[in-house]
Amino acid sequence: MKKHFAHILHIGACIAMVGIVYFAFLKNTGTKEIDVWETKIDEQPPVSIAITPRTLGKNADTWEFNIVFDTHSGSLDEDPMEVIVLSDKGKEYKPASWEGPGPGGHHREGALVFDAVKGAASVELKVKNIGGIPGRVFQWKF
Repeated sequence: MKKHFAHILHIGACIAMVGIVYFAFLKNTGTKEIDVWETKIDEQPPVSIAITPRTLGKNADTWEFNIVFDTHSGSLDEDPMEVIVLSDKGKEYKPASWEGPGPGGHHREGALVFDAVKGAASVELKVKNIGGIPGRVFQWKF
């Protein structure tokens, strides 16, 4: 009888532990936006551009995007702060910062940070005049 009671007690303790971990996880993630955002890629030659949101959403203070530029010809000399804007309902916003390498080379990768646009239901990044392409558009909906 004591073995049976100890076994039930052990199973109950395990269930309680799983429940505590589960609810602690839900509590911590319930207040944060932990969405995984899709990488958008534009491969128009001679420069391909891939953009992946790092932080994005209605509750974020800033929106960060990982941006990768690749080319096999020429040099990537454009300033992301000058050629990429965030657009919402016809209004354009300039980035707050670029956290990546300076001009040059065939590969550049970094983070472009914008102040979040309150009340937005989606986000659109416009990339202007890279690789002779007048405009490229990348969009995500919340």
